[in-house]
Amino acid sequence: MSCRSTVNPTLGIIGFGAFGQLIAKHLAPYFDISAYDPMSVVTGTKMTDLAHVAACETVVLAVPVAALRETVLAILPHISAGTLVLDVGSVKIQTAAIMRELIPAHIDVVATHPLFGPQSAQHGLAGLKIALCPVHGARHTGVAQFLRCKLGLEVTITTPQDHDRDLAMVQGLTHLIAKVLTRMEPLPTHMTTRSFDLIIEAIDMVRDDAPEVFHAIEVANPYAADVRAQFFEIARGLDGELAALCKQG
Repeated sequence: MSCRSTVNPTLGIIGFGAFGQLIAKHLAPYFDISAYDPMSVVTGTKMTDLAHVAACETVVLAVPVAALRETVLAILPHISAGTLVLDVGSVKIQTAAIMRELIPAHIDVVATHPLFGPQSAQHGLAGLKIALCPVHGARHTGVAQFLRCKLGLEVTITTPQDHDRDLAMVQGLTHLIAKVLTRMEPLPTHMTTRSFDLIIEAIDMVRDDAPEVFHAIEVANPYAADVRAQFFEIARGLDGELAALCKQG
């Protein structure tokens, strides 16, 4: 089955949770979109079978990182030369390695990480950031141009290693601190400072993320453990310094 005979280029989204739906919303003016997700009953987007979606000209894998390998294996019989495959996982060393290993070199592959989610994109995509890591082929340049010109995104082309090294701190600490503070709720809401309000705003951007996102950020990123260790070591040191000051009165 093919979905390549329409006026607009065809784009298939595999995994139609909150982020898959965000993709469909913003790419609908430019693509004929179909989606596959056995757990989704969303209206407004053409939901169809995996074979149809995987046969599209561009295929976006919007599945949890832990499900990426089985998803790639499932689409392999349906993709062909000319297909562009992208993932949107929060880590890139692992996802790029899976796609490089399993997808033939004649299939163009770009590992991507949109550095935003539904909450931070609720007022539009312009000015938000996305990272692209080339895996197979050179079509990342065209992807970057489209994202900049059509969606107004700030695009960084990088390596999976550099991506994960930076995001171990950028996302790892953000989600870690959010987890701690949400477990301290209820938090003050009336007598607050602007800096505290900004912290709460950051927490609200990630509090509804699926557990799989936190797992990918903190477990699947090979640099995250070292960042956490450094963070807790510094925190313990500060706790000791404050304890000493309290004893001094």
